[in-house]
Amino acid sequence: MLHTTNPVIKHKAGLLNLAEELSNVSKACKIMGVSRDTFYRYRELADEGGVDALLNRSRRAPNLKNRTDEATERAVVDYVVEFLAHGQHRTSNELRKQGVLSPAVVSVPSGYDITLRTSKNACKRWKRKWPAMVLN
Repeated sequence: MLHTTNPVIKHKAGLLNLAEELSNVSKACKIMGVSRDTFYRYRELADEGGVDALLNRSRRAPNLKNRTDEATERAVVDYVVEFLAHGQHRTSNELRKQGVLSPAVVSVPSGYDITLRTSKNACKRWKRKWPAMVLN
């Protein structure tokens, strides 16, 4: 008997528990509106990894080929921290002058939650939110 309070797993665990109570997989699947293939997939997951294995897993593999290399990313972040008011185009141009080829200046800072705006208020907000980045 599987017990859980997680709403994602509750339906799957309920199906497995119902099949155990009825001692009939077909009836349990018909009552719950699930195919027997799905039931056996759930049961295999529960047998191998317990209740936690029933959580939905992402089927998508991470796309690392679009990732900017760490040296370029660090150069962009350092530049943006130093010159917060510079926009995307100017940041890209200045980095190109320094020899850093960065085709996607916009995509690198997004992971750091850096906003490239000319607004002084945006710069002040960013400095308050990320004081450790400003000091580095």
